Amino acid sequence: MVEMHEAVPGKRFDRYHELGQHAFGDKLGLWLIVPQQVMVQAGCDIVYMVTGGSSLMKFYSIVCPDCKPIKLSYFIMMFASIQFILSILPNLTSITGVSFAAAVMSLSYSAIAWIASAIKGVQQDISYGSRYTTTPGHIFGFFSGLGTVAFAFSGHNIVLEIQASIPSTPDKPSKTPMWKGSLLAYVIIALCYFPVAFVGYYAFGENVDDSVLLSLEKSIWLIASANIFVVIHVIGSYQIYAMPIFDMLESFLVLRLKCRQAGCSLTRIRLRAAITMFIGIAFPFFGSLLSVLGGIAFAPTSFYLFIIFGMSLTILAPIGAVREIVVQANTFKFFS
Repeated sequence: MVEMHEAVPGKRFDRYHELGQHAFGDKLGLWLIVPQQVMVQAGCDIVYMVTGGSSLMKFYSIVCPDCKPIKLSYFIMMFASIQFILSILPNLTSITGVSFAAAVMSLSYSAIAWIASAIKGVQQDISYGSRYTTTPGHIFGFFSGLGTVAFAFSGHNIVLEIQASIPSTPDKPSKTPMWKGSLLAYVIIALCYFPVAFVGYYAFGENVDDSVLLSLEKSIWLIASANIFVVIHVIGSYQIYAMPIFDMLESFLVLRLKCRQAGCSLTRIRLRAAITMFIGIAFPFFGSLLSVLGGIAFAPTSFYLFIIFGMSLTILAPIGAVREIVVQANTFKFFS
């Protein structure tokens, strides 16, 4: 994707759908790429809504264990209110500070998660077997797990938008710093995620929560701080995925509907957080949402670079994840 940004001499693909139009034609490329891109980015923001709300609720329960319980829905609304404020920011360049803070927080809470899990040690009566008891459960759980892993690669569809914010000349093309940044990002992601996965599973086995931090109880203020770090991280991540969507939305409003700038800005502020907040409140299934979106996002956002695997994952991962949501729905109440 980084190499494709300036694949055609004299033409810079600053938007993901522009590359799609170059590959598939103006009309087909637009209708083929934009719906999938919007689905992926809005879906990621729904996951971040649930993550932010869940972490806020965990923080509340830790620092005030004797306080009256508050529904997850209200914490998701609190998180959404922050996004309403940040909706005023116009583009990706304007959220550099927020993005940097999110990256630092990601490193911080990941380190806290695996170090605290290591200190906590192996819990009593844990099992390292499967959490499923039936053959269909094993199969669909495996598919769902593939989708969760694939979710880590859903950022491909905003690579071009990010790269577009980097100056580029024939002598110093943008792909040079973008390649370095991408490689560094994946190294950091590996350092964050692999220790959490291994040590978290070592400590809690099959009973580990979707977020390891939710499984940790002791070291109250440390865990409380880590959950706030998670909130700060997803605040920045939410905006990165939201910006390209609302860039397209505003372009449509201005070019097609002749919307005035003030009215467009108001619409952006209303829609940016409202829709994802509503869906996040209705379906607070964090782990299974990751899998559904990972399965849907992996293939189209990578332009089917690995055709057989990508197509299989696109079909199988959402099936397994939807089954997970159906099973979990028996113990959840919508808008709880």
